Amino acid sequence: MYILSYPYIMLLLLLPIILRRILPPCHESRQAIKTPWFQRIAKMYNITPADGAVIAETSRLQSVFTWLAWLLIVVALARPQYLEPPVEQVIPTRDILLLVDLSGSMETKDFTNAKGEKVDRLSAVKEVLDDFLTRRKGDRVGLVVFGNAAFVQVPFTQDLEACRLLLGEMAVRMAGPKTAFGDAIGLGITLFQRSVVKDRVMIALTDGNDTGSKVEPVEAARIAKDNNVIVHVIGVGDPASVGEEKFDEEQLQAVADTSNGHYFFAADREQLEKIYDQLDKINSHEVETQSYRPRLDLFHWPLALFTFLSLLGYGGLLLGRLLKKREAEHG
Repeated sequence: MYILSYPYIMLLLLLPIILRRILPPCHESRQAIKTPWFQRIAKMYNITPADGAVIAETSRLQSVFTWLAWLLIVVALARPQYLEPPVEQVIPTRDILLLVDLSGSMETKDFTNAKGEKVDRLSAVKEVLDDFLTRRKGDRVGLVVFGNAAFVQVPFTQDLEACRLLLGEMAVRMAGPKTAFGDAIGLGITLFQRSVVKDRVMIALTDGNDTGSKVEPVEAARIAKDNNVIVHVIGVGDPASVGEEKFDEEQLQAVADTSNGHYFFAADREQLEKIYDQLDKINSHEVETQSYRPRLDLFHWPLALFTFLSLLGYGGLLLGRLLKKREAEHG
């Protein structure tokens, strides 16, 4: 679509017509040649001499050229532009931080993947998380992994493909064999401090009790609530486990309740998928988009055509004078 940024400038096309009607004609005085026999010739032809004037006439070609040149200048001043198809940009309205447990117990093969094969807990979590990330239009997503300590795997980003790629590179014990769940929540709160969106959500996936944090998970959840961060907890462990790998469901429930979040227990992959569907309903939101249409300036084209016509016109005038001069010399 072609538009003019300043369409009112096109009114300048009427300026020459208005000036021609308002301004008086141009008068140019010239010296005349006096001849002693002028009166005799006038008397012979019965003509009464008087003051005269010669009106210069402009050829039709010159008029067309002049008006075309003026038209091109005015069009260039009006700044013609080509309006390109609209480009939509999704505005982030929610930040979601995924906390993924990489402790040693996550290698236990008690989950079934989409093909019906027995896989370890981390592989099942990664498979379902990958599907979850594909539906995150309008969200910024971050990823924190934790074991002996917590580490930022992916800072908040709208590049979900990069997030999915780095998710696939996670491995059990990559962050150590223990479970620093409280520290992971604390690290997540630090990441949210730079967030400017209203909805801030953590989704923590863990299969054991906290065995290596400097901050208790419930205390970390309380700090998260003070910072308007909701923590949803998904337990993927074995309730019958004991010792360091004990599944502390009571603590996980307390973390969720303290931060006004929800606690879910996933015994298999199918339940894990349903949990993410429930989270989508709990944290549903409207996707906001910002649309704009790029503009391509075209004013240089009428200017280029004006320059070409000017060179062509003056070149033709110069050539005509040279030809007349040559004819006079050889005539």
